[in-house]
Amino acid sequence: MEKQLEKKVVIDVEDLYKIYRVGEEKVRALDGVSFKVFEGEFVAIVGTSGSGKSTLLNMMAGLEPPTKGHISISGKNIEKLKENQLVSLRRKRVGFIFQSFNLIGSMNAEENVALPLMFRGVSKETRIKKAREMLEVVGLSKHRKHIPTQMSGGQQQRVGIARALVVNPSIIFADEPTGNLDSVTTSEILDLLRELVNEQGKTLVMVTHDKELADVADKVIHIKDGKITKIEIKKENIENEKIEEV
Repeated sequence: MEKQLEKKVVIDVEDLYKIYRVGEEKVRALDGVSFKVFEGEFVAIVGTSGSGKSTLLNMMAGLEPPTKGHISISGKNIEKLKENQLVSLRRKRVGFIFQSFNLIGSMNAEENVALPLMFRGVSKETRIKKAREMLEVVGLSKHRKHIPTQMSGGQQQRVGIARALVVNPSIIFADEPTGNLDSVTTSEILDLLRELVNEQGKTLVMVTHDKELADVADKVIHIKDGKITKIEIKKENIENEKIEEV
């Protein structure tokens, strides 16, 4: 584990539970989940629908509080933060990529990418400059004036990735980022995500139901019925590692 131990832990999930009440029943969406995510690591969380993977992602992003347990982001226990502190943490440290793209239909690619900077009070000139830089990163410079209906699904997802990157986050959470794309476009988006980790040193956590898609990650966390069944280190992506059975 030498290569990983040199890196800083940026997400630390410890003994995490999420319990919902459905009538008289208690449903354990998460049941004692623990793992670490290291700086510059691409982690895939894999599980079928209802396994708890999306709940886990929402909790790591501070969008949903745990019933029990701790989540630390860059050394801060986020379950202890107030809502305004969580909002500040997300704005400064985190980028989000969604399955449904979540682009604003009346805005062109450039304006969609620049939007998070507007909420930060960044000047229009700087917003546009940074948006154009990010569109170049995702290979969409020529489409910057196109509105979503003028772009393919893959192009829209690239705009979504550029929007996540424009705030220069250290952590990116991706929720089924290729769920609405065909196989060729899916491969292109995964290559782009892999590139962001390798070349920009981003820490990326991706939720997916597809085990094959997870192969691009450094670490694959398998989750079933709210519990981690296996944590798999991809040897082709990280040298001198091993597969851990949980």
